Amino acid sequence: MHFLKSLSKLLLGSLLLSNLQASNNFDEEILSDTRKKTFDLNEKQIKEDSLKLKKDWINPINLQYTKYLGEDYKNEKSLISINQPIFRSGGIYQAIKYADSTYDSSSIQINQERKKLIKEAISFLYLIEKTNLNIKKTKLSVLNAQIDVNRKKEQVLNGFLDSSFLDNALLTLNDSKQSLITLKYQKIEYINNFNNISSKDYSEFELPKFEFFDEKEYIQRNIDLAKAKSDIIKDENFKAITIAKYLPSVNAFYNYSKNHYTNGKPGLENSYEQDFGLSVTVPLDSRTFNDIESKKIEALKSKLAYKNKIDDEKTFYRNQVQKVNMLEERITITKEDLGLYNSILTIIKEEKEAQLKTQSDLDTLQNSQKIKSLDLKIFEIDRQMELLELYVKLK
Repeated sequence: MHFLKSLSKLLLGSLLLSNLQASNNFDEEILSDTRKKTFDLNEKQIKEDSLKLKKDWINPINLQYTKYLGEDYKNEKSLISINQPIFRSGGIYQAIKYADSTYDSSSIQINQERKKLIKEAISFLYLIEKTNLNIKKTKLSVLNAQIDVNRKKEQVLNGFLDSSFLDNALLTLNDSKQSLITLKYQKIEYINNFNNISSKDYSEFELPKFEFFDEKEYIQRNIDLAKAKSDIIKDENFKAITIAKYLPSVNAFYNYSKNHYTNGKPGLENSYEQDFGLSVTVPLDSRTFNDIESKKIEALKSKLAYKNKIDDEKTFYRNQVQKVNMLEERITITKEDLGLYNSILTIIKEEKEAQLKTQSDLDTLQNSQKIKSLDLKIFEIDRQMELLELYVKLK
């Protein structure tokens, strides 16, 4: 598999921002064109929604044209009416800030969804490779089981063993063959799931390699925390808008009307009227206190959610560290086992040359050694998948 080389440097050392941003651009290559297009459209939509929110405080200019068709009186009249707020006790400024904070929050959410989908695609790449290794392991187990069946068959025929030993060996062989069938179909399922996300063949990608970064870095670049922080700003702005809604406001108004045609009332033809001025409004609503208190509570909840999220993410990071440490211990033990297999193989080869051991004995041990080597690679894939769970949380 040939994956973009930049991914192999994704999380090295302190994980510099510039390197991370560059790798994110490469990451998107794993997504299909339709999925990338969907994210692009979502980004355009939230931008338009934000611009609309910024203009919500601007009232429309109303144009009206009326034609009266009475028996005694006919008239055609046009009207232009403007009633525009120019002061809302800070509400206009807060409305603009709220639009910006809404855009920031929605933009982060889209980025979260994009990274989760990329993570899902990379996970399938890992699972496909892990299944390939398990298929190789199972094929070796089938070989060993077949060797054991042949050995037990000969021993039973020569009267050295009871037939139950052969039955057990046959059951082991059958189980290994069944496992092999299951793994082959499982691989197809993983490939189909990957193809559902990416329009490229999975074999075009090389597995990325992740490394640890410290907890401080993880918290600073955590996208879930960035989303929670943006929600605080958004809710604070919305609280300010709600308060301003119940404070005095000043509107400028202008009305212009013109009679274009009259029939039945002489002197009105082409006449016009206009008026303009300022109006001050002080809303008196029995629900004012409840509405404001509700928005204050919502803002406080956002702050508490952010603090709780920090604790959650620290716990998640530490748990992932423990999982990785556990896998590293397993890798160490497997390496020690491989060293033991190597030393035993040397002895078995010498005993075979001295005709103290058979070729079957040597083949069985060599296959077992290969199985251990594959275990080592599988543990490393498991380690990378645990680190991937951290990577998906980074901005």
